[in-house]
Amino acid sequence: MLVTFPPQSFGKPLHQTSSLLNTSGLPEQQTCSAGCNSDQNFKCMAYTVTYCIVFPIAFLCNSVALFVFLRLTRKHSANSVFMINLALSDTVFSLTLPFRLVYYFRDSEWDFPDWLCRICVFAFYMNLYTSVLFLTGLSVLRYIAIVHPLLNRSLVTVKRGVCVCVGIWVGVALLSSPFLMTGTLEREGKTRCFEPGAITSWYRILVLNYVALVLGFLLPFTTILGCYGSIMFKLVSRKKRPSRSRQNRQRAVYLVTVILSSLLLCFLPYHLLRSLHLHAVVHRWNCCITGWLLRMLVISLCLAASNSCLNPLMYYFAGESFRTTVRTTVRSTLRSTSFSSIGQSSWKSRRKRSQYPLSHIAEGLPEISLRPQD
Repeated sequence: MLVTFPPQSFGKPLHQTSSLLNTSGLPEQQTCSAGCNSDQNFKCMAYTVTYCIVFPIAFLCNSVALFVFLRLTRKHSANSVFMINLALSDTVFSLTLPFRLVYYFRDSEWDFPDWLCRICVFAFYMNLYTSVLFLTGLSVLRYIAIVHPLLNRSLVTVKRGVCVCVGIWVGVALLSSPFLMTGTLEREGKTRCFEPGAITSWYRILVLNYVALVLGFLLPFTTILGCYGSIMFKLVSRKKRPSRSRQNRQRAVYLVTVILSSLLLCFLPYHLLRSLHLHAVVHRWNCCITGWLLRMLVISLCLAASNSCLNPLMYYFAGESFRTTVRTTVRSTLRSTSFSSIGQSSWKSRRKRSQYPLSHIAEGLPEISLRPQD
């Protein structure tokens, strides 16, 4: 995967636009003219707007999802284990977005410690590839549950789900560890982050990129397509059954829609444009085309970052227990709030009535004599 790039290679090209075209390691023919240079203002504006939108949505939604999974859900399954880890990955990544936001708001100048720059870059690739693998795991689980229900009972367990998720975390962390070895650098009188150092071998980088494309996207994407193709065929070929079967089919369709949308909108453009740009640089395409690809690369990275906002939709629409827990919690909260307001209003009314003395109530009543009549 791309996360295996060496520290001084093209490990972080997607977080900047112009520095690659102005690197001294490139031939003079590769240096773009002023008219072809990527706009620094475009990059800063695109990232600033994106992170302003993504951060609050991703952090709040995924934090709520974690709370529901960990505190309100009584019984866990292998599916919920994968969803918990996916929500955790998105939450951790969202916590790094304020630092990126400040960086681009200050026109690409890093004012934080060097180790924090390394952590932010590391967290991006961790989130990118753990998300792909967790989504793939959810797809495989849904495939086994629908296509091989008998095998699902004996094969799929919470313990095995935990082991697979731990393996994903460890594997991606090891492959992403080279990004912890490089941090900030000085360029044009500013301390930079999210930008590459010296470029040594573009051909080697291109090969590594294709390895990342295959292992980090194409294989998971093919697996997901195969799983959902089999699921839809199974559901369509079934005879009409009670409403329970229709509900299962509806949840499967929701899961297919959310996961495929996430892959096609967030991950496919990122990997495709990254490969095209590297190919353009290595084979010395027209500088205007290379600059245009870099701009598209900025947009694709914004889409990749927004993936953390889509996953909560999957938790709600595809996770029956999650949806039931959220609805029950909201209803009980609204009910208790309503009862509290009614009780408080009744108490205030009684208190208001008690403020009037009995003498005021007796005013205007005819005088009643207690003496016996003659």
